[in-house]
Order: sequence, then C-alpha cells, then structure tokens
Amino acid sequence: MALENRYDFVMLFDVENGNPNGDPDAGNAPRIDAETGFGYITDVCLKRKIRNYVELCKEGEQGYNILIKPDKSLNAKFTAAYDAEGIPHSKEKIKNPDDVKKARDYMCKNYYDVRAFGAVMSTGDDPCGIVRGPVQINFARSLSPINPQDVTITRQAKTTEERKEIGDTEMGKKSVIPYALYRAEGYVSAALANKMTGLSDADIELLWTAIINMFENDHSAARGKMCMRKLYVFKHSSVLGNAPSHVLFEKIEVKLKEDKPPRTFSDYAISVDKSMPNGVELIEKL
Repeated sequence: MALENRYDFVMLFDVENGNPNGDPDAGNAPRIDAETGFGYITDVCLKRKIRNYVELCKEGEQGYNILIKPDKSLNAKFTAAYDAEGIPHSKEKIKNPDDVKKARDYMCKNYYDVRAFGAVMSTGDDPCGIVRGPVQINFARSLSPINPQDVTITRQAKTTEERKEIGDTEMGKKSVIPYALYRAEGYVSAALANKMTGLSDADIELLWTAIINMFENDHSAARGKMCMRKLYVFKHSSVLGNAPSHVLFEKIEVKLKEDKPPRTFSDYAISVDKSMPNGVELIEKL
C-alpha cells in the first residue's frame, strides 16, 4: 500500500561517561568540530544501530533481511538476487535494464535497510542498481561544546611472554565524554518510497520503534550510558508535505538552564511550539 504521509522527525539522546562515535582519524576519540568544540555523530553510526535493532527483533522474518552487515560480501548478495529471480548471469558490461530493475525490486522487497535507507548496488557482475532511500538522517550534533577526556586505564593480562617480562601491568587510555546531549534530525519521503522502494506504514512504525530502542541492545563499556530521551515526529497530511522541514525543526528548542557544563538531561530545558502549520500533526513518540 502506498504511503500517504511525509514525515520529519527530531531525536534527542545523550551519553554519559562514554564515547558515542569514535573518530578513526583521531585515535578513536569522540568526534568533535575543531572550530566550535561541539560534538557530532555520523548518520552511518545512527543507521547502524537501527539496522541492528531491526535484525534483532525481525530475525528470520521475510522481508526484513539487512544488507549492510559483515556476513557475506555485497556482490554475493546481488548474485543471490539474480538467482532468486531467475535472471541469467552475464559478463556483459552493459546489463539489460529490465533485469537490473527486477533485481533491484527484489532487494527492496527483501532487505529492510534497502527499503528504508537505499543502497548503491551497482558493483560486481550482477548489479542491482542504485536505490535512493526515502529515510534520511542528518549528523547528530551536541547541544553544548563537549570536553573529551583521556582516562588512563591499566591491563594486567599481557598478550605475549616477551611483554609479560616487562611487568605485570600495562597502561592505556580511553576517551570519554562526561556528558553530552545530542540532537539529530531526519526525513521520510513518501514520494520516494512510493516511486522506488515500497516502504510501508508498518516499516515506518518499525523505524520509530527502532529509534526509541536503538541504544537498549547496544550497550558497551566504551559507549557508556546512552539513552534516547525524546522522539518528535511531524506527520504531514500529504505525500509531498505541507510545510518545509526546517520550519518544523525550529519548533523544538533545547537550551541550557544555567551557564555551566551540563552533566544530566535535567540541565536542559526543552521548549515545544505546538502550533503547527495546516496539514501537519506533531506526535511525541517519546
């Protein structure tokens, strides 16, 4: 069934004594804007957590496979789509467009993350085309400047006999943020869903559930305590939308109550302007 509503949404989540998204180019320290000191988290990181939750709660169900995960190579999955649809394999550089479309439709039908986020599937001998995903998420940004701290740690177990001869313990470091509240914004295009991927209303409800629970089954010592605090959804009454997304995002304001480094969620005040443009409904999912 075709989607009848466009959506925009705002996520507020925090981290306490952890590293929410390490930067490989900076020794895996928390990502930070060098000019402003604000922290950020990539869209790739957030979508990974959504994928992980969907895989956990829908494991084995038809239509809810996850493409982007390290079980098999992507090209092997594309070849499997050709086999499932009975599409002949060919070494020709230029493929039959109808065959590629058929394979692309198979991927959209069977892989939730392709249906939602899209994918570049044009590699290998059995390409499945390129899908522009109807669900897009911006980088998350902290509401205040962050202050990453390198905490010294020790390890008693040595990896080799040679290193054990040096002493009983080794010194190391881990980078953490004492506290930070992050905001991320996203979009669901009904027009793109209807035109290409077939994202359904049930898929969107699963998206909201995955966002709310994205940290609950992803705890680790490195990431510390991470919590989804708020999820605001703007539901449009039409496919193309009834108001610009930035106008709706400005309805949610988050400010520090006092001019001091934040250490808890209660240090912030959230102001919600509930006067919506015609045709837009605000839904507080969390």
